[in-house]
Parts: sequence; C-alpha cells; structure tokens
Amino acid sequence: MNPDQFDALLSARHSCRAFRPDPIPDPVIEQILRSAQKVPSWCNAQPWQVEVTTAPETDRLRDAFYAHAMQSAQSPDVDWPSAYTGPHQHRRKTCGLQLYKSVGVTPGDRAASGQQMLENFRFFGAPHIALITAPAELGPYAYLDCGGFVTGFCLAATAQDVATIPQAAVAAFAPFLRDWFDLPKDRVILCGIAFGRSDEAHPANNFRTDRADLDEWVHWHGKETT
Repeated sequence: MNPDQFDALLSARHSCRAFRPDPIPDPVIEQILRSAQKVPSWCNAQPWQVEVTTAPETDRLRDAFYAHAMQSAQSPDVDWPSAYTGPHQHRRKTCGLQLYKSVGVTPGDRAASGQQMLENFRFFGAPHIALITAPAELGPYAYLDCGGFVTGFCLAATAQDVATIPQAAVAAFAPFLRDWFDLPKDRVILCGIAFGRSDEAHPANNFRTDRADLDEWVHWHGKETT
C-alpha cells in the first residue's frame, strides 16, 4: 500500500449514523478483529476485551438498552470530559450542527436534537455492536491502547466495505451493559463500535466532518523554516 492508498482508506472511513439491517458474515467480522488486533500496545499487553453481538442478539440488546437509557441516570466507568473549550468546543459544535442540519433538525430544537441523540442507544440501526472493555488494573494507558484498537477496527472494517461508528455514549450506562454481558467488576467499559453496511440513502450519512490544519495542532521544534 502506498501513502496515497492509505490516505484514501482514512478518508473513506466516516462515522455512520444509519445502517442497513443485513448482517455481516462471521468470517468478515473475524478478519476485522484479527486485523485490528495488530495495533501496538504497551508491552504488547493487548488489553482490549471485546463483546460482539450478532442478530438477533443485537436487536434484543437494542430494545432493552434504549428502554433503559430513556429512564435511567448515566453512570459511566470513566469520567466524561469536564469541559469542551476553545477549538475543541468549536469542532464539537460544528459536528453537531452538521448532523442536525442533515436530518432536518432546526437549531435550538432541543426535543428533536435530543431524539436524534437517543439513536445512539439504538446503535443507529446497526446489526452488530462491539463493546470495548479493558482490565481496570492496567489504568489509563490501557484505555489509550484500546483507542488504538478502535482505530484499527474502524480502518479494517472500512477496507471490507463495512461502516462503523465508535460510540462513547453507550458507556454512559456501564452497569446495565456489565449486567447484560455478565462482565466482571474489574473490567472497565470504554465504548462501543456499531457496525454494518451503511444506509447511503439516509440523510444522516450525507455529511463529513473536516480536519484542522496542521498549524492548529502541530508545534515544530528545530524544523528549518523558509
């Protein structure tokens, strides 16, 4: 693979917010998992532990999870960001406005935007969910390693024409998911990845986020200037 091909793969990946219901064959899912496993981790600990659902289990989880999210308080294992400020706030807001515009939500319509947010707990209709967890004893660096795994998973899926969306939102209800999957208390629930075939006709999939210019986030030291 040359640099242009790799850049094209990265550009092809996007957060899919509407999926077709047809399931992905097991051998394809297994290949995605094997490819993602090749990402680096501290001391090669490979801390990720992954729960993968297939139909009809995904539908059973979807219905129960949505009902739970509608009536329960959030209780994530890992604290949410304390604030979004400066460029991070701007990028987050821009992404939200792009999504709401694509699905016809008027700015300021909190009821409609809230309903769209709740689609997280239906996994945007995806036929599969991969729940990413890590051993608590390994601490934040295991979470960092798992972030690499999420990236590897999404790129490997894209190479197989499988759409994905990493979902921090599902970790909001960690106790529910721990009970559902019968996970031990020493496993930290980090995020989910909904995946399947993209519904290209759905308006939620008709926008793409941009990326900041290098000079906004790269600080060179010792580089010659012209």
